[in-house]
Amino acid sequence: MNILFAFADDWGRYASAYAQYENEKSLNKLISTPNFDRVAAEGILFRNAFVPAPSCTPCRSAVLSGQYFWQTGLGAILFGAVWDENIPTYPLELEKQGYFIGHTYKVWAPGRVMDAPYGGERTAYDKAGRDFGDFSFYVTKRAPEIGIEAAKEELYAEVRENFDSFLEARPKEKPFCYWWGPTNTHRLWQQGSGKNLWGIEPDNLKGRMPKFLPDVHEIREDFADYLGECMAFDAGVGVLLKRLEEIGELDNTLVVVSGDHGIPGMPRGKCNLYNIGCEVALAMRLPGTIQSGRVVDDMINIMDLAPTFLEIAGKEIPETMTAKSMKPLLVSEKNGQIDPSRDFVVTGKERHVTDLPYPMRSIRTKDYLYIINFEPDRWPMGDPCGVADPQADMNTLYPDIAFNTFAGPFIDMDASPTKAWIIDHRNEENVKFPYQLAFGKRLYEELYDLKKDSDYINNVAGEEEYATVRDELNKKLMNLLIEQNDPRVVENPCRYEDLPYAVLK
Repeated sequence: MNILFAFADDWGRYASAYAQYENEKSLNKLISTPNFDRVAAEGILFRNAFVPAPSCTPCRSAVLSGQYFWQTGLGAILFGAVWDENIPTYPLELEKQGYFIGHTYKVWAPGRVMDAPYGGERTAYDKAGRDFGDFSFYVTKRAPEIGIEAAKEELYAEVRENFDSFLEARPKEKPFCYWWGPTNTHRLWQQGSGKNLWGIEPDNLKGRMPKFLPDVHEIREDFADYLGECMAFDAGVGVLLKRLEEIGELDNTLVVVSGDHGIPGMPRGKCNLYNIGCEVALAMRLPGTIQSGRVVDDMINIMDLAPTFLEIAGKEIPETMTAKSMKPLLVSEKNGQIDPSRDFVVTGKERHVTDLPYPMRSIRTKDYLYIINFEPDRWPMGDPCGVADPQADMNTLYPDIAFNTFAGPFIDMDASPTKAWIIDHRNEENVKFPYQLAFGKRLYEELYDLKKDSDYINNVAGEEEYATVRDELNKKLMNLLIEQNDPRVVENPCRYEDLPYAVLK
């Protein structure tokens, strides 16, 4: 049995397969992802998949190692990340046990493209190019000369040729494990490309975005452009599926499609523990093992993929993998909630690119989201850099705030037109509240009743009627953190506090 893992950078739960389970205002009703949908229809669609951390490096550290991100040493942060070669990872474990492994594009990236946990450049297959990561820019540039569809086909050819080079290098007697990690859903992308390249009309998003986003054209366009990149990723998945069919390997391959966290450059998204930052799409296909057409509601932490890959392949799982194999879910014939113990996920964050960590941990159940902000006096998204002055003109201070991720205020939110618009309009009466939700300081505890507040706007942690729920979730979360030796809880001071910012950069 082979393994194909298509893992998109910054791709949240945006796929048309989810639309039928969501209300008429769902953004997923505006996009088409036929290849993800095929994997789901011919296998399993997971409706409650979440990441261990809403930042690429710690999430990938957890997925590779099958542990919570804080169990991976300095793999738990972005800037300053260092991989501990003593930590077993599922690709290298599979390689030891007879698999041929390889990857294209991004695997593990502390601020830049690196792949040390996967074995270094010897496992990279990208000689056909890496232009897919700049999908909308590439197609927009080439379209005047050859047309939009022809420009897209050039990028699909790159995907196919990179995959072919991997397949050609594989010894015929060995099964393979291939990681396809495009970065096109990570900012930046071409402004207006959602409409121009994919036919997503920005103003069709009116009334569909989360309530904490100002519903204005500029932000709708930004979100539409992101959805276009999600469709581009899906088209790349289609190239891989077709190639596997052509060589007769599709039905002998466990196909898994997911992303490392939610949308970047949007309030409450990437680098936050709210749903929009932590929920991801997840579908799996393996005929003969996974019955087709199943829909599973168990709460899934995608770090569980590591032991799952090993167990499905019939290989030994290292004792270091504290994650829980999903094989029982895959071989079951049931839909809905299958494993009663999978009724929550724990997610967290330490340091992204700010000079100080903003440590958070959360527990998410079907009905509630509970968050602890361990240092509530700090700025969640980083230093305001002058924005606190209502008279400050951001266009003068930071003219590239929409396009330079490592410049300007609130650096833990990626640069974007949305970020620039909200900061620029922060003094307007109807923007003050979304601005505060996006960038303001937070209470030590947050609790959201998702049955009543699906956009997690009203923090009820201090309300008496929720005291029992809050205390139960706090106890459950803290017990897990202690059990799994989270340094934020069991060490003082926490190791992430001791890293000078100059070293991290």
